[in-house]
Amino acid sequence: MTKKERVLAALSGRRPDHVPCGFSLHFPQEEKAGEAAVAAHLRFFKETDTDLYKVMNENLVPDCGPIEGPEDWKNLQALRPDAPFIQDQIALAKAIRDRWDGEEGYWLGTLHGITASGIHPYEHRVGYDAARDLLVNCLRQNEEKVLDGLKRIAECMCALAWGYKEAGMDGIYYASLGGERDRWFTAQEFARWIAPLDQLILSEIQKAGCAAFLHICKDHLDMERYRSYNSCCDAVNWGVYEAPCSIEEGRALFPGKPVMGGLANHAAPLAEGPVEDLTAEVKRLAQAYGPENFLLGADCTLSTDIDRSRIRAVAQALRQ
Repeated sequence: MTKKERVLAALSGRRPDHVPCGFSLHFPQEEKAGEAAVAAHLRFFKETDTDLYKVMNENLVPDCGPIEGPEDWKNLQALRPDAPFIQDQIALAKAIRDRWDGEEGYWLGTLHGITASGIHPYEHRVGYDAARDLLVNCLRQNEEKVLDGLKRIAECMCALAWGYKEAGMDGIYYASLGGERDRWFTAQEFARWIAPLDQLILSEIQKAGCAAFLHICKDHLDMERYRSYNSCCDAVNWGVYEAPCSIEEGRALFPGKPVMGGLANHAAPLAEGPVEDLTAEVKRLAQAYGPENFLLGADCTLSTDIDRSRIRAVAQALRQ
């Protein structure tokens, strides 16, 4: 099987020749845009030799003016689906795809979910935690005005989904936030404000002809909040160690869906320790959870400075 065929088999419930794998990381600041970003991605894919090629997304929803209360969310109405931040990301994905000269793999575009995209316009002004606080507080004060702004962002994300398909992406990695158990949204608020927009975008990803990879981000999660997402995703990735939620528990929550994950992203055996321990754990995971309906990955992005030979060792161990 080719790398792409292997992933397609895993996604469809068929038996691949072995478990496929995919990992990603945030590139240094100087490699986040333009030609440097293209070159950084191509180099990463060649050095790691994984089956999935994930295009990172640093083209965030731009600053539309100060947001301090519900009234300010009207500023987001200036956003358009053909905005430069959308077009720049589509162009980046296409450039990377077009210039790849290695073995054909499975291409994933990154799309930041409605919670992350909702704070991106002002996060740089106040910091991450304060931005999350502000989103929740504004919604509690006047949900209608804030949701109008979030819906405009969702329109842009839907446009990005279609653009990714045109750029040659096979799937889209959708990073959802908001499931933290004891912070920010309550379960009821999440179901009322966040889940409908998340699911709207995930469904649009599928309509565009891409597979929807649901990534459930962060730690200390109430995973039950995502049960209703099963109908609009094609694969699921979460922090097995961060959530925490075992692969068995996740499979029960998302019946029939392929699972991607298995390794902690910032701890041994992937991030540190003897390579022999890493390859042994990789083989154990593949035997325990694969080869059907399983893609080996990590809880989330890896450290920027990780030794990439360790990622390559994972890919090679799966092929032995």
